[in-house]
Amino acid sequence: MESDAPTFDPVPRIAADLRLPARGVAAVLDLASGGATVPFVARYRKEATGGLDEVAIRAILERHASVSELEKRRVAILEALAAAGKLDDALKARVVAAVTRAELEDLYLPFRPKRRTRATVARERGLEPLAARILAQPPAGDPVAEACAFADAERGVPDAEAALAGACDIVAETVSENAPARAIAREAFRAGTLAADVVKSKATGPTRFEQYYRFREPLASVPSHRCLAVRRGEAEGVLRVRVEIEEERLAARILQVFRHSPGSPFAPLLADAVADSLKRLLGPSVENEVAGEARERAERQAAEVFAGNLRELLLAPPLGAKAVIGVDPGLRTGCKCAAVAPTGGLAGHVTVFPHTEGAASRAASELAAFATRHRPAAIAVGNGTAGRETEAFVRSALAAAGMSGVHVVMVSEAGASVYSASDAAREEFPDLDLTVRGAISIARRLQDPLAELVKVEPRSIGVGQYQHDVDEDLLRERLDSVVEDCVNRVGVDLNTASAPLLAHVSGIGPTLARAIRTHREQSGPFRRRGDLKRVRGLGPKAFEQAAGFLRIRDGDEPLDASAVHPERYDLVRRIASDLGAQVRDLVGDASAAARIDVRRYAGGDVGEPTLRDIVAELARPGRDPRDTFEPPRFREDVRAIEDLAAGMELEGVVTNVAAFGAFVDLGVHQDGLVHVSELSDRFVRDPREVVSVGKRVRVRVLGVDLARRRISLSMKSPRSP
Repeated sequence: MESDAPTFDPVPRIAADLRLPARGVAAVLDLASGGATVPFVARYRKEATGGLDEVAIRAILERHASVSELEKRRVAILEALAAAGKLDDALKARVVAAVTRAELEDLYLPFRPKRRTRATVARERGLEPLAARILAQPPAGDPVAEACAFADAERGVPDAEAALAGACDIVAETVSENAPARAIAREAFRAGTLAADVVKSKATGPTRFEQYYRFREPLASVPSHRCLAVRRGEAEGVLRVRVEIEEERLAARILQVFRHSPGSPFAPLLADAVADSLKRLLGPSVENEVAGEARERAERQAAEVFAGNLRELLLAPPLGAKAVIGVDPGLRTGCKCAAVAPTGGLAGHVTVFPHTEGAASRAASELAAFATRHRPAAIAVGNGTAGRETEAFVRSALAAAGMSGVHVVMVSEAGASVYSASDAAREEFPDLDLTVRGAISIARRLQDPLAELVKVEPRSIGVGQYQHDVDEDLLRERLDSVVEDCVNRVGVDLNTASAPLLAHVSGIGPTLARAIRTHREQSGPFRRRGDLKRVRGLGPKAFEQAAGFLRIRDGDEPLDASAVHPERYDLVRRIASDLGAQVRDLVGDASAAARIDVRRYAGGDVGEPTLRDIVAELARPGRDPRDTFEPPRFREDVRAIEDLAAGMELEGVVTNVAAFGAFVDLGVHQDGLVHVSELSDRFVRDPREVVSVGKRVRVRVLGVDLARRRISLSMKSPRSP
């Protein structure tokens, strides 16, 4: 029997699964196989894909990887079955028709090499014919009398009872390896209930998992955060977790698969074997599989929550290229202050001690002198320990110095310490203390959150949900894709970007990023995008993928400051000529761009989508898609959790969004929680429908638990008395 599978074409399957046009799916796969990146395909190959965005393109690539893996496994199974002489036409047809990994493995399971089992021993003892009688469910016969014929002490079968027990072991294993039975069991467990109970030895003392001591929720609908919390409790030995099902009903359905005949004298033996299989073989096997599916689903949902939060954080409004002083608050060791130039370079640093007894006045004078010298547009204060006290001190010092027009903004410190100790920070500032590097990072986060946060491992930024329970590879892949999309959506200044930022540009990566930085240091600023081709190791493909996302301000080619790709420069020159203008005059002239008739230039591989993008860029070249910066406004009389009281209405900033609600910074060094049920007057299924990281919101304090440092908030309209 030949083992070869039909020629594999993934396009129809992917298109059907994702409900996307087959032409677009085929184009994405073709471009990706040629080395094109997701941002490049989404931005510069719209005609080929039909305008698919990054989300659709990534979905296609992920589904292609999954489908390809399934196909590789199908081929391997067909080859293994053929080599074992087990592949007949009927089995081959079933293997070829299987659409899931579970179906494939169920079909292969009876033929897989297996370890020595009770059923294996029973077969060696010659009990398979007796097992066949049980499975046949004959209308007549005497099981005990027939079993006596198999009794053989030398073969380990002392009597009829032992013979029947061994035969039932064979039947139990047969049941566990039967594809229809496994499908029924899988359906039952998927419709089951995720149950958790406290381990008796842990029931006497308080734990983090008390709310799950008697937990029951349908497995199919349990939210990701509860699924992961329960599994964490299990891993820490606090909870005993299982999937509860209607066992009798499942057993009855499986008996039907094996044509259980109540009138047969062998019927009780089949029922016992099915019950044994559910308890010992089939049940645990399928329960583990289904529980694994649920955990994987929860991990994917958690990764999506983290990715959504990270996207909002990276695309937070930047202050822009303005001088900023960053302050890393400290009580005993003082506040490290770093002045950062508009380009992000360090202009100077100083340490002041506003929280040391008797030193506040001197600290205010030192800070005022430092600010006068560097003239910042804003001062960014880290929101860690003593953050609000330091913020108040900075405001007071500036007011006393007549500099009240300088913005004072609280900035999240999450991950700043990780960056400060990183290789990138040591390479950039080898002679500076960690805390000074932290102050620099805080200042830069205000200038450009995206450019600074890409230097930090996303897990350290603190906008996830049970992130340490999520598969590392899954989370890394998802978060890396978010960073890549954000960086390329905004664009990067080729002459000022750090190597970590350049590394996320389409087609570049860490090695080329370092090469670009080295070339810049040795040869000076890039004057044209075309100069990138002189960078060692940067070939035509990398240039094609990267060029459109890199900006050169005030260079020799005006289009280099825009998102227009160099491959379309000749087209723009033609358009300018038709308008009777120079390209330099056309770039940035919205009225001239509005006169361009895109239909006139559509043709070949250039369609209206690309032309509309070009017109938009000519009107507003290199436009930053992020919102305009606006500093949050915390109440001056609320600086600590003790200052809060039920009923207070405050403005806050969303710092994290989870499946169960949103965390909001009120400026008290302890985020409050708006439970999903308190996010809106209407029903909210997903908190991301209402809030996002960085969003400014009005909240009302519902309660304050000082002992547990918990703040309960609401965004609902207050009820009338």
